Amino acid sequence: MCSIGFARSLGFALLPLAVCCIVANILLFFPGGEIQYVQQERMSRLIWFMMGIGGGGVLMFLPAGVFISLGKCTGCCWNESFMVRTDALMCGSVMAALVGLAGSGYCFIISAMAMLEGPQCFTALGWSYPFANEGGRLKDTWSKCLQPVSIVEWNVTLMSILLGLSGLEFIICVLQVINGLVTAVCRPCCYKQDYTLNA
Repeated sequence: MCSIGFARSLGFALLPLAVCCIVANILLFFPGGEIQYVQQERMSRLIWFMMGIGGGGVLMFLPAGVFISLGKCTGCCWNESFMVRTDALMCGSVMAALVGLAGSGYCFIISAMAMLEGPQCFTALGWSYPFANEGGRLKDTWSKCLQPVSIVEWNVTLMSILLGLSGLEFIICVLQVINGLVTAVCRPCCYKQDYTLNA
């Protein structure tokens, strides 16, 4: 398996996931496509943590860019200079993957917390977090939210999307960490074997 080519494919896979995270997070600010609630600061407090925009979105462009910039795999174990350059690139990609793990983990954790807390909405008792007050029993208190219209469905759908996307991003970054570490361990052995055959 070409480790560099595999890393590039992981980078290309991260790009649409990051864009979708940004879009999902932005949509959370406009329930039902209305802007009045964000103007009135009636949004759920955890949405302002920008988990999809920052953690699962913009921050993921760093590992994606590093993975893609590794270059096409043109062969393995050419010579010592190629091996050193490849090891340096893979080491950099592992560091970028660790940044990606932090970003996707942040997005996943904040999204899960926001899902458990539920949205801020207008109830018979005024603006509150009815789901947090009911111990997170979302289904039992579904009808308590009067405004924004369909805010529960809106939040549950978008938070679920963020959870899924950030989970995929986390897995991709873990794969690159493994890929980089395996390359760092196996490349010297590969070079030594190639050097012996050519001697």
